[in-house]
Amino acid sequence: MKGFKEPEGAATQPRSDLEASPADGGNAFVESLPDLIDASEYADHPDGRLVRVRIIVTESGVEILGDAFRPAALEALLADLGGGATEQMLCG
Repeated sequence: MKGFKEPEGAATQPRSDLEASPADGGNAFVESLPDLIDASEYADHPDGRLVRVRIIVTESGVEILGDAFRPAALEALLADLGGGATEQMLCG
């Protein structure tokens, strides 16, 4: 899941509740994830409700990449889909 992007030059410090590896069924912060929403789209969505997802079928299952103006909206969607391990990046 993409929820946040870390400021340039800042070190990523995982929170204690997100230190588990996604491979182990936990959550983790990562340095980067692909952008699905471009900054040029902000003006078209002043309410901040845009959520975009990409679903990829892999040999090991299904991977869902999401991007949202409001991370809580994406987190709720993923929880409705059954939750699971996530990777998230900080933005700033």
